[in-house]
Amino acid sequence: MSKHKNASTKSKPSQFMAILGITAVLFIIGIFGWIFSSATKYAELLKEDVLVQVYLHYSATDQKTAELKSYLENQPYVKDVEFVDKETAKQRLQASEDRYDEELLGGENPLFASFNFHVKSDYVEKDSLLNIKAAIENTHGTIIESILYPAGVVEKMGPILKWVLISLAILAIIFTLLAIVLIDNTIKLSMYSNRFLIKTMQMVGAQRDFIVKPINKQAIINALIASGIAIVFVCGLIYLSEHFVYYLVQLRDITYLIYLFSGMIILGVLISLISTHRSVMKYLKMKLDDLY
Repeated sequence: MSKHKNASTKSKPSQFMAILGITAVLFIIGIFGWIFSSATKYAELLKEDVLVQVYLHYSATDQKTAELKSYLENQPYVKDVEFVDKETAKQRLQASEDRYDEELLGGENPLFASFNFHVKSDYVEKDSLLNIKAAIENTHGTIIESILYPAGVVEKMGPILKWVLISLAILAIIFTLLAIVLIDNTIKLSMYSNRFLIKTMQMVGAQRDFIVKPINKQAIINALIASGIAIVFVCGLIYLSEHFVYYLVQLRDITYLIYLFSGMIILGVLISLISTHRSVMKYLKMKLDDLY
């Protein structure tokens, strides 16, 4: 009885180290996943900040203008659309340009009415915007003066953002693989310290399932505890980061975070269970002399 208690007591530090190791690795994965999510969201917001301006002819009638508005609002690439009449355009120009003087223009407003719309991130590509421009001109070209958008910015933005996101994705894969190796090694070390306990149970006649099941169950419990601690730490770091850098609140993606935390739990449990089971089976198959 005393030997069993002694072995159980010895196993507690190894379980603590296993939980600590899994927590640390899952915490790193969680932080990296959050960074990837924020970078992806930031890239999406940058793209959706691109403004397309459709300037209308002076001769555009209210009916034709309404038809164009309806057309734009029903396009899958349009995030939002705003109609700016000539008077509103003049007021905005006056607010941004100190040198604007209507008297020099003979008291007339030379500005065009326009539809301003932001494009959804999936469509902010050079070719996509050219196709959008061509489609609008083909369907409503008779009332359109011009269509403008920052083509140079779009052309440079796409490759840069794509390169950054691909790099982060590659790093995420590398970190995940390293995490799997680190958790596996942590579990193996934990099981190594309990190898004599496992072998002793086998030598006194315990069946394999009787030995393996409680250890596997404990591995799952350890992984769940570690995952919970890691998730709490990640949430704490996210909260502090958003508190000091408020812009990060706009990058928060609750759905992605739910998937991330679920993935952390599943990854922790699977690796812990598989590594523990493999280690236990290994020591059960070994001879007693080989354990030293």
